[in-house]
Amino acid sequence: MRVMVFGASGLLGQELVKELSGEQLTTLSSKDADLRDQARIRDVICGSRPEWIILAAAYTDVDGCESNRDRAFAVNCQGATHVAQAARETGSRLIFLSTDYLFDGTKRSPYEASDIRNPISVYGESKARAEERLLEILPEVCIVRTSWLFGPGGPCFPAMILKLAADRPEIAVVNDQRGCPTFTRDLASSLAQLCRKSARGIVHATNSGDCSRYEFAIEILRASGMPTAVKPVTTAEFPRPARRPASSVLSPESLHAYDIRMPDWQDALRRYLGSGPAAPSSVVP
Repeated sequence: MRVMVFGASGLLGQELVKELSGEQLTTLSSKDADLRDQARIRDVICGSRPEWIILAAAYTDVDGCESNRDRAFAVNCQGATHVAQAARETGSRLIFLSTDYLFDGTKRSPYEASDIRNPISVYGESKARAEERLLEILPEVCIVRTSWLFGPGGPCFPAMILKLAADRPEIAVVNDQRGCPTFTRDLASSLAQLCRKSARGIVHATNSGDCSRYEFAIEILRASGMPTAVKPVTTAEFPRPARRPASSVLSPESLHAYDIRMPDWQDALRRYLGSGPAAPSSVVP
C-alpha cells in the first residue's frame, strides 16, 4: 500500500512508522506539513497520491486547548478538513484519529460508535466538529476513536506516574475518571489492519478492559515493582482547566465487526514497561 502518515513523530506516529515499514510509506511531522497550511497539505497529498492517509497529527494538549480555542479548531478541525479535501481530490482513503473526549461521560455503559457527541471541553469539541466535517466531505472516511494513549517515545500517563513515584513516598491520583488505556503499539497494529480491510465509518479502538486513573496508577507501580503508595482523590480535589468525562469507556463492538481484537490493557502495560525507559512527563493527560 501507498500510505501517508501525518503526525509521524508523535507518540502514535512513531509506532505507525514501525508497523507500516513494509509498505510504501510517506511520513510527515508538523515541521514537514502544518495542518493549518492548506496549500502545503494539498501539495504533499497530491504529490504522493497515497492510497491511504492516516491523520494522527493533532493539538492534543487538553488543558492548553481551553486557553487556545482558535488554535485547537485551526489544527484539529480546519486542519483535518484540509486533509479530507485533498484526499477527496486524489481519491485517497482517510483514517482520522479521534477521541473519547467528545462524550460527556454521563453514560453508565460503554459508549457505542453511534452514540451522540456531547463534548465538555474545547479539545473534545474541536474533534467532534472535525468528525462532522469529515463525514460530509468524505462519506467513506474511517474515524477511529481511541483513549488514554500510552507508549514509548513521549509523554504519557504511565511515564508521569513512574516519574512522580521515583521522588515521592505517596502520590495522589483521581479515582472518579474511568476509561480504557490504549498502548500505541497495539493501536498502530489495529490501524494497519483497518486499512487492509478498507474500513469506513466510526470505529472505537482501545485495549480491552477499563479502569479508573487510580486503578491504572496502582497497576503501573505494582507491575514496575515500586513501593510508592497511591492515594485516591476526586477530580474536584485535583482541578484542571479542562473538564474530563467521568466515564469515557468505549465499546469495542465496532472494532470487533472487522474481526480485530486488542489485548487487555494490563498485558499492554507489561509490554510497555518492558520496552525500555519510559519518557518522563510533567503533563497530566
